This record gives sequence, structure tokens and C-alpha cells, in this order.
Amino acid sequence: MTALPKSAEVVVVGGGAIGTSIAFHLAETGVDVCLLERDALSSGSTSRAAGGVRTQFSDPLNVQIGLHGVEAFSRFAERPGGEIDFRQVGYLFLLDTPDAVETFEHNVAVQNALGVPSRLVDVDEAARLSPLAGLDGVLAATFCPLDGHASPEAVAQGYAAGARQHGATVLTGSPATAVDVANGKVRGVVTDHGTIETETVVCAAGVWSPALARTAGVELPVEPVLREVVTTAPVAGLPESIPMTVDFSTGFYFHREGPGLLIGMADRNQPAGFDKPTDPGWLERVTEVAARRAPDFLEMGIARGWKGYYEVTPDHNGLVGEAEHPSRFLYATGFSGHGFMQAPAIGEIIRDLVLGTKPFVGVEPLSVERFARAAPRPEHNVI
Repeated sequence: MTALPKSAEVVVVGGGAIGTSIAFHLAETGVDVCLLERDALSSGSTSRAAGGVRTQFSDPLNVQIGLHGVEAFSRFAERPGGEIDFRQVGYLFLLDTPDAVETFEHNVAVQNALGVPSRLVDVDEAARLSPLAGLDGVLAATFCPLDGHASPEAVAQGYAAGARQHGATVLTGSPATAVDVANGKVRGVVTDHGTIETETVVCAAGVWSPALARTAGVELPVEPVLREVVTTAPVAGLPESIPMTVDFSTGFYFHREGPGLLIGMADRNQPAGFDKPTDPGWLERVTEVAARRAPDFLEMGIARGWKGYYEVTPDHNGLVGEAEHPSRFLYATGFSGHGFMQAPAIGEIIRDLVLGTKPFVGVEPLSVERFARAAPRPEHNVI
């Protein structure tokens, strides 16, 4: 096991896609970085993510962050290196109400203005794009060919390996238990194995972020909400290119996963909390929706399933910035289901905030202070 360093310029807490991206981007610029992960790399929400990567958001800021992420994923083999199985098969949102069509028409206009080639498509084109989709009642859809899916675990491992190559210390099985603060400044991070002296901490611990932040006197409004997915047994003759297909009104979605399908659906009534079990009737409800939106699923056997936490904020948008007090406590958390896909951009943004340089996009609206100012930043295109 790598020894705990006595000190580091920056300590990043959290070994998922966000934390490893931050560590890589900092180490690449020569910063002395130590990353702490409580368990194994990508063992939290990252390893349980569906792997979606998209630019189709309602918030212009998320569109820009998503586009930056897509570009980084497409070059991942070159920087930081590694195969992440990035498949740009597109995202197809199925819309079955006039209000949804109107909203997504507006979203497409916002996306197009920012350089995203999304478009509204009719039902016939939707059928050609996603031949497994059931389209009864669908009025229209939106599609963007840049979008797709990748392996979350491979991304986190790739960023961690890249960080190590640039001199970062990456420690697993090393939970951070507290941030040491004195006279309004960060002084160190306390772990089960000792204390690391540092003047800068980045909290990227997902659903565990609020507990750590609280030790520094910072309140991060992030709650854990369980989500479930299943994968099917191998399917003969499955089309090679299947977009991530989303029934927006129900949150039901599917994409190809190896020789079968990955299928999920948000339970919008799922209460927040670590001690809140999921509804035992979830799979039955998934099957009911699948009968309309992916009828072939009814003939496929289920290979396995799993659960994982969304890290949810009140407006379903991420928290990115530096706390007002103490100084040099930065955070990147609460991405409400789109953290993995935004990890490349967030890593760059936090790097720039740490170094005092201007990020490629201003993230002041994502500061946690927005809630105290009664200025939430709602993201409506959440699955």
C-alpha cells in the first residue's frame, strides 16, 4: 500500500470519475496532488452509472460542459490514455405530449446556438434510428449524433492512471474523515491513517460530500437517491448501433450493453436517504412501460441488475466552486445523475479554479451560494 504523504499541495477527496478527472488535470500541470478514495476507485456512483454521455440539456451551461466532455471522451485514448468503449450512437428522446415537444424544440434551439447538432425528428425517423423502440403515442423526438455512452469504470481508471503518471499519489481504502480548519483556512485532511497537511481541498465525494464538508463548516445540499438498472441476456441479431433511447415522460431508457441491453427507469417517488429501500414493484413497472416503449424486452431474459445512488441537489444541477469560508475548500458534487458525463469538463474547471485561471466557461451559477441567494439553476432534462 502506498504510504500516506505528510503533505500535498492539493488533496482531492473522491475516487470516482469526477475526483480522478480533477486529480489528473491538476497533476498534468505539475501540481502535487493526493487523491483519497474511501474504498476502491469508481466503487461508488461511478461504477453503477448507466454510462450515458450527452450534450442535450436545457441549461446552456450544461450544454457547454456536455459538449466539452464529448470532445474529451472522443480523444481519451490520447489523453490521458486508455480504452473507454465510447460509442457515439446518439441520444434519442421520445416525446409524447405537446408541452414536451415545445420544451424540447426550445432546448434544441439553445443547443444549436452553442454548436450542438441536435435536431427534432419525426416518428418515422425515430423508428429508423431506434428500431427496438415502441412509438405508440409518440409525437416527436430529438436526436444528437454526438451523444452516446462509455464505460464509467474505465474512465475513472484512465484518469487515475494518468494522474499517477504525472506524479499524483492515489490512495484507495483511505477515507477522509474530516477537514482540519484553523483561522478560516484549510490546514489538512484527516484520514484513518493520519493527517495530510494541505492548504487546498477539493471535495468530490458524491453522496458522501455533505458529511465531509460539514467538518469544514460548509453545507452542501446533496441527498442520496437510489436508482436501479438491469441488463439483459445476450440477444441474437441485436442492431450494432442503438442510440440511448429515452422515454422522457416516464424516465425509461435503454442502450446496447455488450451482447444485450441495459435498461433503467427513474422512480420519481423514490425518497432520498441512505436508509430508503427501492420499491419492490420497480421491475414490474419497468415491464409495463417496456411493453409500450421496448416491447422486445419482454422476450429477453434478465442477466443481472444493480442499484446506485444519484447525488441530488434541489435544482438537479451540480455544485461547483469554492466555499466562501473556509478559503481553499473547493467542491464538485451533486450532479444529479450527469456527473460521469461531465467529469472531463469539471476536472478542467476545478483545475483552473485551484490555479486561479479563467475556466473555459463561467461556473459561478453553480456555486452552492445560489440557494442562499434564492437563485437556483434548474436543469429540466434529467433522467
